[in-house]
Amino acid sequence: MLLWNRSRRPHARISGLTAFLDEGSEIEGKYTFSGVALLNGKFKGEIVSTDTLIIGEKGVVNATIRAGAVVISGELVGGVLATERVEMKKSARVFGDVEAPVVVIEEGVLFEGHCRMTKERPVEAPPVREAPASVVSLKR
Repeated sequence: MLLWNRSRRPHARISGLTAFLDEGSEIEGKYTFSGVALLNGKFKGEIVSTDTLIIGEKGVVNATIRAGAVVISGELVGGVLATERVEMKKSARVFGDVEAPVVVIEEGVLFEGHCRMTKERPVEAPPVREAPASVVSLKR
């Protein structure tokens, strides 16, 4: 794979990716990131982010995932909790529970688990303060 183009900028930056794990790589542990991460290798553990995780067609992930958005084309064994959306592409194999406000499952996906579509969590409004009670005298 070519990582540098003629302008000497990383190829990943051009395509919008901030992290990339290619096939042939194996990682175990807790992974946190910001931006867009593409996993095309093997990962085991926990993934936490507020941004987008993409599991590529060659990706094999055995993990608990909490992220903003998750796009799955490979294999995932474990639960997914997304604040925005989960997309399972036709080549996806998902074994675990999925929870998100938007869940998209293409035809051909192998999915064994429970799916829970939640409402988007609105920003909590500050508590309303009541005005102090007034005492009015009606004597003439």
